[in-house]
Amino acid sequence: MAQWVKVAKVDELAPGACLSVEAEGRGIALFNVEGTIYALDNCCPHAGGPLGEGTLQGNIVTCPWHGWRFNVCTGERPENPVLTVSRYVVQIVEGEIVVQVPPETEGIGP
Repeated sequence: MAQWVKVAKVDELAPGACLSVEAEGRGIALFNVEGTIYALDNCCPHAGGPLGEGTLQGNIVTCPWHGWRFNVCTGERPENPVLTVSRYVVQIVEGEIVVQVPPETEGIGP
């Protein structure tokens, strides 16, 4: 069963900013797009770059290692929407950013 994990305070993530956090041993990248918080897996599928240390322009984050870009709202790569980064459900609870972390085995086939 998925669990909700506090990962940061809202005031730690200004509009237009990115932040790398951890929840249940997983690296998560947080993004503030005009006051709405989004969360993606913090590992770029190209070479493992930390998306939370990238550059955010509008709703597009650019990986700091090799420049791959992802839409933080959908997790899709604009140049190839089939290539995606996992998204996390986000809630704001009493000024805290809380993400829903699925079990480690969820989504893994036999």
